[in-house]
Amino acid sequence: MNFASDNVYGVHPKIMDAIVAANSGTDVSYLHDEGAKEFERHLSTIFEKDVKVFMVMNGTGANSLALSALVPSYGGIICHASAHINTDECNAPELFTGGAKLITLEGEGAKLTPTAISSRLKTFVHGEHGAKPLAISITNATELGTVYSVAEISALSTIAKSHGMKLHMDGARFANALVSLGCTPAEMTWKAGVDVLSFGGTKNGAMVLEAVVFFDTTLAEDFLYRRKRAGQLLSKGRYLSAQANAYLKDGLWLENAKRANGLAQILADGIRSSNAVRLSNPVQANEVFSIMPRKLFESLTQAGAHFYEWPVDGVGDDEVHTRCVLSWATPEKDIQQFLQLIKN
Repeated sequence: MNFASDNVYGVHPKIMDAIVAANSGTDVSYLHDEGAKEFERHLSTIFEKDVKVFMVMNGTGANSLALSALVPSYGGIICHASAHINTDECNAPELFTGGAKLITLEGEGAKLTPTAISSRLKTFVHGEHGAKPLAISITNATELGTVYSVAEISALSTIAKSHGMKLHMDGARFANALVSLGCTPAEMTWKAGVDVLSFGGTKNGAMVLEAVVFFDTTLAEDFLYRRKRAGQLLSKGRYLSAQANAYLKDGLWLENAKRANGLAQILADGIRSSNAVRLSNPVQANEVFSIMPRKLFESLTQAGAHFYEWPVDGVGDDEVHTRCVLSWATPEKDIQQFLQLIKN
């Protein structure tokens, strides 16, 4: 019963087969192979727009490099206080931007709101004595498993553009958010005003697959150099290309996300029927956050369930706020066993 992360499960067999196939013969190095070009063409079709795509090796690299293309060293990046770029990327955004400042805000469900951003922007009255706000970064799906609607993204884009700012989306779980909304990739991104997307595949069945997708292609002019300088250019790039194209082929990426989201709903439904555990956030993608007695948490852990305590304010000393993440590969029987343990 491993619900610690969607990273704990392996690679989808179709993607692994593609990696093995790429191991035969030779190919062009440093992501100048035909597979990399095919991936960019495929994403251009998916997003209904010519995009520039740069594969990298992890989400930290994708987010930090994407932001470095948007914000200079004196700039400011508005993000939620729980955003991955603020809590889990060890100052990489600051490093890769040359010192840009993360400006954090609170918000229910780990979401930013136009009202909160407008209020914060009103405090920047000292000109060059403070960072210059130049970008907003949102995560979809968020760090609390909620999903920004298309209308919410559009509203954030409106305020960004009205202040001369760019909008970045951390899409580590992009597919999960997309199938949750039931819209098109274009509607969830550039049509709603997103300038740059960190497109994730590692959490959804790939081995190593993250990419920076530029909808405003003028922002990508020097990105080849940024990627190389950051150590994010894989010499044997064909292995990334093989994964990328297998991930998209026949909608595998959406199929995986639908299964993970569906399993999250099964777990959420079981929790709703329990009088010992309560959901703390809406379950809109593949993460389930709940509050349970500490004794129950310890009992479940001792019984072999792997999931995280996820600290938040307002939880009693005898309670635990927890996170369970469902993967495309999570066995449904593990969910049923987990729920039975709670019931017992």
